Amino acid sequence: MKKNIHLFLSITLLTTNIVLSGNDDYLLGARSSAMGNASVTLADAWSAHHNQAGLAFVGDYTGGVYYEDRFLLKELSIKGAVLAIPVKGGTFGLCVTDFGYKLYKENKYSLSFAKAFGNKFSAGVAMDYLSTRVAEGYGSRAVFAAEVGIQAKPLKGLTLGAHIYNPTRAKIAAYDDERLPTIIRIGANYLFSDKVILAVETEKDISFKPVFKAGIEYKIVKEFYLRAGISSLPVMSSFGFGINLKNFRMDVSAAYHQVLGFSPQLGLSYSIGRSNN
Repeated sequence: MKKNIHLFLSITLLTTNIVLSGNDDYLLGARSSAMGNASVTLADAWSAHHNQAGLAFVGDYTGGVYYEDRFLLKELSIKGAVLAIPVKGGTFGLCVTDFGYKLYKENKYSLSFAKAFGNKFSAGVAMDYLSTRVAEGYGSRAVFAAEVGIQAKPLKGLTLGAHIYNPTRAKIAAYDDERLPTIIRIGANYLFSDKVILAVETEKDISFKPVFKAGIEYKIVKEFYLRAGISSLPVMSSFGFGINLKNFRMDVSAAYHQVLGFSPQLGLSYSIGRSNN
């Protein structure tokens, strides 16, 4: 049994490194996935995970759930949930991430806060609690980490964003000075019209080569969006669509790796206007 666990963990860690380039901060959200995960400049409830500064521009109470069937293997599935809570002085965010299955499990619990300074600049911070559990007597480990992000709108239609995950280089274990990855993301998006958004982003884990991402979102009608994206290291293509029906939103996407295959994703969210409360 332990031999099987060792084998599974080896495959899991290899696959995780291939997909995320060493990023233990698992990506969430079907909208951002469809756009190649170029999400550091987006502003929606999932900013509680991508870049907390984006929460400052979320005006409604919003909750969402997400599921990814990574490479159609339930053992590599990712589940997530977010909650955005606007208050008088800013916006609070809650985010939960779950990766793995009963023999190997990783969880992240995050509390964030974002504040807008006028309508052109925002900043956000988050405190994370991350835990890893391995079955069959291998035990578990937990650690705290932080995140910080900003967004700026210097010109009409242009949004700039920057985010740092784990700037303090939180230590996982004393042995071999094992630490969580520190990841820096910088990006921009441009609203060409009220129908088309183009987003680009660079992500740099300080221990790995940079990753480049790009995505586009096209609003065909008010209720329907088409999206596509691409990312490097490894080369991944993605596509998807979104349906907005008043307060309810559904986002469907899929990412494709030429060796490992498809990873379908589904996101559902519901918003309640502050004026209704």
